[in-house]
Amino acid sequence: MEESWKSVPEFPHSKDLSLEDKPILDLAFQKFPPLISEFTFTNLFIWRHAYQIKISRLQNFLCLFAENSEHPFFFSPIGEGDMVECCRTLLRSMKEQGVSVKIARVPEEVASCFDWKSEGFVVEFDRDQSDYVYLSGDLIHLQGRKYHRKRNHIKQFKEKYAYQYLPLTPELISDCLRLESNWCDLRQCEVIPGLRNESIAVKEVFARLEALGVKGGVVLINGKVEAFTLGEPLNHDTIVIHIEKANPAFEGLYPVINQAFLENHWSEYTYVNREQDLGEEGLRKAKESYFPHHMINKYTIALR
Repeated sequence: MEESWKSVPEFPHSKDLSLEDKPILDLAFQKFPPLISEFTFTNLFIWRHAYQIKISRLQNFLCLFAENSEHPFFFSPIGEGDMVECCRTLLRSMKEQGVSVKIARVPEEVASCFDWKSEGFVVEFDRDQSDYVYLSGDLIHLQGRKYHRKRNHIKQFKEKYAYQYLPLTPELISDCLRLESNWCDLRQCEVIPGLRNESIAVKEVFARLEALGVKGGVVLINGKVEAFTLGEPLNHDTIVIHIEKANPAFEGLYPVINQAFLENHWSEYTYVNREQDLGEEGLRKAKESYFPHHMINKYTIALR
């Protein structure tokens, strides 16, 4: 067990994820570089209310439990040792308490490197949670016939609007929150649980932007913030985009901020993880329209 983990309760005890856990998880992700988009402290922290995320330790693993969801689940344990036995202990303990849970968001490298079935587990592919990963150069340069439509949208936007791209600074946060509020009014976030939780996550990241260490960018049109985006490194060659919002009144604004953010801040990274589509048809179509280089396939693992 890592020395820094001693402040984390030993399973079955746990505690709510908090900002003080950032150094612990940052070190864990540095030692065990993640592939899935969920595994940055920022992502876990800003969604902690939606999922009521608890943290504990078991053997040589950090364990994260999403307690408040329609289907409670453990994330794939973070650490080294007997992964299969760790997962068995987690699931059996919850089963004894009458709670049916799974290990979810499990990357393919974990799902495929053990013979889970012979150990008494059921493994299922979870397409809706799988991450879209692109070559950053593809999204910056948009070369070739397949990106003709994207280039055209950007060209038309630039011809139509006088705009400015800026790195996100604290002075721009209030304008970003105004855009978020207007966006939510259009989408009726208050009556759609997923969008309501996303709005809470956006406010969380802006409230603690410096402490979380994420980078952001905005697009101004006529001096007014009409789009913003936020991201950070996921591992040594991949960045992850956590949030991207744009005023839908400006056609082409989404591809403009997507391209500008990567070009201005992340061009040295090979890959861009743009997270999952959650099974939403419109979101899936939008993500596929950028032609992912590959997917980070995710799975669920449960006791048979």
